[in-house]
Amino acid sequence: MQSKKYIAEAFGTFVLTFFGCGSAAIAGGALGNLGIAMAFGLSIVAMAFVIGGVSGCHINPAVSLGLYLDKRLSATDLIGYWVAQFIGGFVAAGALALVISLADLGGIAATGLGCNGYDAASSTGLTAAGAVIVEIILTCVFVLSVLGSTANEQTAPFAGGIIGLTLAFVHIMGIPLTGTSVNPARSFGPAAVMALNGDVTALSQVWVFIVAPLVGAAFAALIWRNLCAVKDNA
Repeated sequence: MQSKKYIAEAFGTFVLTFFGCGSAAIAGGALGNLGIAMAFGLSIVAMAFVIGGVSGCHINPAVSLGLYLDKRLSATDLIGYWVAQFIGGFVAAGALALVISLADLGGIAATGLGCNGYDAASSTGLTAAGAVIVEIILTCVFVLSVLGSTANEQTAPFAGGIIGLTLAFVHIMGIPLTGTSVNPARSFGPAAVMALNGDVTALSQVWVFIVAPLVGAAFAALIWRNLCAVKDNA
């Protein structure tokens, strides 16, 4: 059933957003950048074994776009996956906001819900142009890891671990710069929930974290088809 795949994608994106953004919002100070990065990466590993056989465990619109451009996903499923992923990210951010509101953490605004940002919203003061460049590069590398690890039967059994570790790897560099998106659904959910609670800063900047990851995914598909895949066939 088609609906099973979409439900799986919504659930997987919920888990990634809830645990990844939750780690940043609730325990970021204790975990540090490495701990937050591992939370995102381990979410991928866990979900790969839970829903990988149902939907492929994209749980990221950029990943779905990369696989669509590599002709491994239909246009119908691309749209269905995108809708499911954005719903999953939004519901996760809402659930996270509820948990935070019930804890002594200073409220939703104080935690930031794991939102991405640039300029004053970046811990290094990265500009909007810098955020676009960083997100394109990080997403390109991440989506390449997906395309490569799932390309054949020999690497497919290890794909979950490879992809999870790569997500952690790009987060290590990206967190101080933008908070690391590489995933439009993961960025939109917290930004939208913050806006519903009166803080529109993240939502006003979220276009970067939707557009740049999709551009990065397109570059990844281009590199894969014209460089890496050619080597495999040589």
